[in-house]
Amino acid sequence: MEDRLIDPNSDDDDLRFDRTLRPTSLSEMLGQVRIKEQLSITIEAARQRGEAMDHVLLYGPPGLGKTTISHVIARELAVDIHPTSGPLLERPGELAGILTKLGLRDVLFIDEVHRVNRVVEEYLYSAMEDYRIDIMIDQGPQARSVSIPLEPFTLIGATTRQALLTSPLRARFGITLHLDYYTVGELTQIIQRDAQLLDFVVDADGAHEIAQRARGTARTAKRLLRRVRDFAQVKGDGSIKVSTVTEALDMLNVDEVGLDEMDLKLLIAVIDRFNGGPVGLNNLAAVIGEEAETISDVYEPYLIKEGFLKRTPRGRRAMTRAYEHLGRPLPTEPDPDQLDLL
Repeated sequence: MEDRLIDPNSDDDDLRFDRTLRPTSLSEMLGQVRIKEQLSITIEAARQRGEAMDHVLLYGPPGLGKTTISHVIARELAVDIHPTSGPLLERPGELAGILTKLGLRDVLFIDEVHRVNRVVEEYLYSAMEDYRIDIMIDQGPQARSVSIPLEPFTLIGATTRQALLTSPLRARFGITLHLDYYTVGELTQIIQRDAQLLDFVVDADGAHEIAQRARGTARTAKRLLRRVRDFAQVKGDGSIKVSTVTEALDMLNVDEVGLDEMDLKLLIAVIDRFNGGPVGLNNLAAVIGEEAETISDVYEPYLIKEGFLKRTPRGRRAMTRAYEHLGRPLPTEPDPDQLDLL
């Protein structure tokens, strides 16, 4: 899969940009109102009791701010955060090395927590429940278990695939929070805030236009803002107006609702090659030259969320909005998957 401008997953540029603009408190965060309200109460209660905050599971699509929220929690608690990711924890000794370095009430942040090695995961159970970790020393007849006490800490796990978490691990998180997609209004505010911090001008209409094409994710909005800023600097006077945004993002093949070339290729294939569907995932993958897993995990979620595509027991079908967006005539035959609803 080629790099996509609208890909909600992070790259190195995103990480550098996020560190520069990351809010430092709940009050500075824009959007995710329900989550902020819950966290503000939980954080204040932990501070008043002088205890480690309950373990937190953050789940939802990529690009919505799980890493940012984790850093904000640590700042609000006035403790250090120790970030790592599931794929990096391959052996129990690596987990033990991190846990034994945690200070009192520190935050351990594990991104992609669903990818933690299952053997390593079992060592997390006692760490999360009893603040201790049991390590096996030696092998064979001399093998023995040594219990190492840990400072009370808060584990924050982040995942885009909550269903892949094992039940024992999921049950040990006292707080489970689902991150929602941002509204266009919230993304407009985020874009204007970032522009102000970076000391350049973007008018309200320009920010709104970027937000409309950002697919509901803050990370995509920030990435589009960077590309539009580059375009305005080289091709314009440096300020970002709605005309500048439209010209820049049209050039970059991100249309008015946030679809890119691959999204359109997929919809066109379903409509033109398979008469609107249903079409099996493997057949669709073969036609557009992409892996089936990439289609289901990367391209489809937004298309389904926005009503361009739907999954049915018999395959993928194009929705009315897809025909209208592409300027194709609507099919004359009714959708058989809807006949039982008539």
